[in-house]
Amino acid sequence: MSRIAMARLLHLSSQTLPIGGYSHSQGLESAIERRVVTDAASLERWIVDSLQFCMGGFEIPCLLAMAGAWDARDAASAAALNDEYLATRESAELRAATVQMGHSLRALLNVLPDMPLETAEQLLSMAEPSLPCTWSAAASAWRIERVDAASGYSWAWAENQVLVAMKTLPLGQSAGHRVLLELGPRIAQIAEDCASAPGSSSSGGSLSAEGSSSMGGSWSNFAPGLAILSSQHETQYSRLFRS
Repeated sequence: MSRIAMARLLHLSSQTLPIGGYSHSQGLESAIERRVVTDAASLERWIVDSLQFCMGGFEIPCLLAMAGAWDARDAASAAALNDEYLATRESAELRAATVQMGHSLRALLNVLPDMPLETAEQLLSMAEPSLPCTWSAAASAWRIERVDAASGYSWAWAENQVLVAMKTLPLGQSAGHRVLLELGPRIAQIAEDCASAPGSSSSGGSLSAEGSSSMGGSWSNFAPGLAILSSQHETQYSRLFRS
């Protein structure tokens, strides 16, 4: 990966990105309320399960397929994948979270000087761009390689999960960083697996357009426990986060 692409990836993955990620727990706050997650060990299990069954099994492959569509300048396929992705959000909060962050990232990209005009206009034409759709458009425009895009997106999500726990549990910064350290190999493996999935380039090059027109047959985000907890969060009496 070129140095400028790395800088752009760090930019996209930063927790300072003004898209409102800090306001969403993605169901974790509900898990903490119901004592599914109580400490560093149970937090790590929660994140690992989510990485395996949700991120690696569905969201990352979908993001890479969207990026492939952007690479091929096939906005129609990117939009179709976006619509199908939104249809898989199991609760009102999970859907609202990805749409809100997608809108916010689109607004940011629209004012950045090195975003291609064609990509910016195509994003603006979408009524409800999800976060993976908007993020993948930037990754494609900035020529971020497939495995690096998967790593950066997964890391940003996992880091936010740890920050949610640090704000909600009696969990200190050192414990939080130990969790992140343990998650590193998992994130790296998921990135490798997603980037080398059938239909992808095995050379480690730029994001491929192959297989970008529809949902992959082997993709799955079956996680009923998360769906239930997220739905319960909608009526949780006391909460810090929007999802």
